[in-house]
Amino acid sequence: MENTHSTNGSGAGLLLAGRYRLGDAIGRGGMGKVWRAHDEVLHRTVAVKELTAALYVAEADRAILHARTQKEARAAARITHPGVVTVHDVLDHDNRPWIVMQYVDGPSLADAVKAADGHRIDAREAARIGLHVLGALRAAHAAGVLHRDVKPGNVLLAGDGRVLLTDFGIAAIEGDVTITKTGELVGSIDYLAPERVQGAHPGPASDLWSLGATLYAAVQGESPFRRDSPISTMQAVVEDEPPAPDRAGALAPVIVALLRKQPEDRPSVEEAERMFLDAMEGRASKGAQAYVPTRQLSERDMRSAAESRTGPTELNAVPRPAPERPAAQTVTRPAPRRRRWRTVALVVVLAAVVGVATGFAYMKYQEGKGGSGGGSAQNSGSPTTTDSSGKPGGDQSVPAGFQRVNDPAGFSMLVPKGWKRQMDGTEIDYTPDNGRHRIRISVDKVPDFENPYMHMLNLEKTLKERLQYKRLTLHSNTFRDQERSSLWEFTYYEKQDFPGKRHAIDQMYYADGGKPEYAIYMSGPDEDWATIRQQFDTVLQSWQPTSSNGG
Repeated sequence: MENTHSTNGSGAGLLLAGRYRLGDAIGRGGMGKVWRAHDEVLHRTVAVKELTAALYVAEADRAILHARTQKEARAAARITHPGVVTVHDVLDHDNRPWIVMQYVDGPSLADAVKAADGHRIDAREAARIGLHVLGALRAAHAAGVLHRDVKPGNVLLAGDGRVLLTDFGIAAIEGDVTITKTGELVGSIDYLAPERVQGAHPGPASDLWSLGATLYAAVQGESPFRRDSPISTMQAVVEDEPPAPDRAGALAPVIVALLRKQPEDRPSVEEAERMFLDAMEGRASKGAQAYVPTRQLSERDMRSAAESRTGPTELNAVPRPAPERPAAQTVTRPAPRRRRWRTVALVVVLAAVVGVATGFAYMKYQEGKGGSGGGSAQNSGSPTTTDSSGKPGGDQSVPAGFQRVNDPAGFSMLVPKGWKRQMDGTEIDYTPDNGRHRIRISVDKVPDFENPYMHMLNLEKTLKERLQYKRLTLHSNTFRDQERSSLWEFTYYEKQDFPGKRHAIDQMYYADGGKPEYAIYMSGPDEDWATIRQQFDTVLQSWQPTSSNGG
């Protein structure tokens, strides 16, 4: 254990509030330090953020830093989402606040990029990360919170494949008064949206721009706008287009769409979600392309495009666009508008360091068996599996802790490693523990209902009669570009096989032509829901029907 001490003597071994024993320092930055710690009351590992900047500022500035710390805790507490790091406690020690939060066993995206081969992340994995961060931002925005500092250092990659957004230290909370000083710009400047650099009021689109810059850095290995000085970096954010993300594959137009200069020109969260799903599967997103204006290519862009196809090439061999022709827009959306750069007096405050079924519907609930009984061990065919090892059939986009299964029933998806295939009647389960946690896939070649939403409503009636059932959401959605889709999330109590409160989620959709009907369902103990929800997202993102009628 690293025996790291701050200048006032606090450090490893210090006991805070009579319960949090500091261990080794796991992160640090301009505003503070993060420690791994042990909660001696609940016997769990936590992360503790120490606000070291408060030691070296004037009393008035210390009050502002204290207020920001309290605001971070309030912002995170307003958001209920498995992709947001949970704040457990805020306490005072040595005349400054400390934040106790969920410990994530894994690196930040910034550290993962540095450690990756070629210092970049695979494009499909970056799309998966982006989709998870987008979900966290969606939840934050719904709670009235803007993050305002989305960057690689604030995206945490857990060892089990989860992606979490942390550090709401400069978040803007709807209804709160500002606690920044006049003229001060907070955040990491090369990940600030142009409107924020220009002093405009930020909105949800500002967080999406920062996500685009974050993913650009992940796949390219460098920030798109970082220059030699803060002023030149801010000028680049406002005036310059980023170099083409030539290593981003199908994710490239998504990144470009998110990095549009004007907030109104960027996709919505819902549109971005569909774009990320396409990129996850290596598909070019038509929706993303609609946001990308055609433009005159720089010499660097043309050289990169030529070399990506044929290897190093003389620049003169690359066709040059005629300079007198204006760049055509692919859609009628406004082209990015350039605003005259104006010098602004800024106090740049660096951000704090990394902070801290049918599935159920198709289960065909039966008396005496319950809807979640363990499946038998018999198989109808054996699935083939793929991991990230690069072996035959290998898939380099498979996240840590998962493997791809190619099921003989005609579909492919990612499942957690160690989960085995079982059959329960006609239903196909993947489970590590005979059904206590399970993914269930159902396929109905001749659907009985007009759409999945009607089917789920019909099944819900039966569940209300037989279980202590509570609906959390049941609504139509769009999945795999199919508008006849529906998502259902609920809790219920099991009395027999796995007694206790359980949590379930079911994505159902009709393939092209209205058949077959697929249901992708996952359930487990309610106390494990945070992990289950992230696993379910990965399953959905990776889902690929492989039969001819797959839709």
